[in-house]
Amino acid sequence: MVEIESAANEKLMTKRTLGNSNIEVSALGLGCMGMSEFYGPSDDNESLATLEHALELGVTMYDSADTYGFGHNEELLGRFAKAKREKIVIATKCGIVREKGKYERSIDTSPAYIRTACEASLKRLGTDVIDLYYLHRLNPSVPIEESVGALADLITEGKIKSYGLCEASEKTLKRAHAVHDVAALQTEYSLWSREPEEGILSACRDQNTAFVAYSPLGRGFLTGKLSDTKALAEGDFRTSNPRFLKDNLERNSRLLDSVKAIASQHNCTVGQVSLAWLLDQGPDIIPIPGTRRKQYLNENMDSTKVILTASDKAELDKVFNRDAISGDRYTAEGMKGLNA
Repeated sequence: MVEIESAANEKLMTKRTLGNSNIEVSALGLGCMGMSEFYGPSDDNESLATLEHALELGVTMYDSADTYGFGHNEELLGRFAKAKREKIVIATKCGIVREKGKYERSIDTSPAYIRTACEASLKRLGTDVIDLYYLHRLNPSVPIEESVGALADLITEGKIKSYGLCEASEKTLKRAHAVHDVAALQTEYSLWSREPEEGILSACRDQNTAFVAYSPLGRGFLTGKLSDTKALAEGDFRTSNPRFLKDNLERNSRLLDSVKAIASQHNCTVGQVSLAWLLDQGPDIIPIPGTRRKQYLNENMDSTKVILTASDKAELDKVFNRDAISGDRYTAEGMKGLNA
């Protein structure tokens, strides 16, 4: 395998820039959601140790949201950031409204809600300014121009440095950009989620908006370690996710044979091949694989050392075409606000 220990010796990873914001971040960020919700029980001490280790490895971008653990995730990130605020880039989000303990959600992107949510996030994070503040999902009944106007005001007031959109359509991205530069657009992108290649990636590049890829390991599927959902903890949302249902998972798992073969040739893991492929899609793409354990963090960071050949990438593109994937990305409830 790729030498895990060597990752710790590389203090600085290659930098990538968040659009026109001039904010530089590490090539790989860290998705923090699983430290608070959706993937079963977590331990704050273990999560904090992982956050500290990420910084040691050169990770500078940390991705959260007010809805992750109903504020817990931001509070956790705030504890970590307290003594090292100038060393890290904090990204968080607003717009998804849920009742505690429920997955069902509504979407609020009204200017009044954005301001209230931002103030609450600043308090939980224990900071005076958020580096990158996203609209987590979009409510089509609220004109994007009004929402961006509120975000622009927050930038003027110094409460946020830049803003981004999540799961937005090309049309919405262009309308938002006409009001104020969009620093980043965050959407699911991986070998088994190729939809961004159908237009939104090009739209981002047209206006110099960075593309932040969440779930770059397909919620664990692209590590090759998840053959069924029986061992998943109670409360893990993958047990009801369409792509992880028995028949779909069996069909999808067959696609991994090509990744395993390439991983074997490069003496690395399946997950490292998956992340290396994504990093190769462009210097404007910033994957944010999530983990709460140092072991997996080391593995993810070492993907930056994997050099895929042209034939490797051609094989992966051929196998993981959109029509080959079985199941939707989310349940109907989770699909709310996608490509809005």
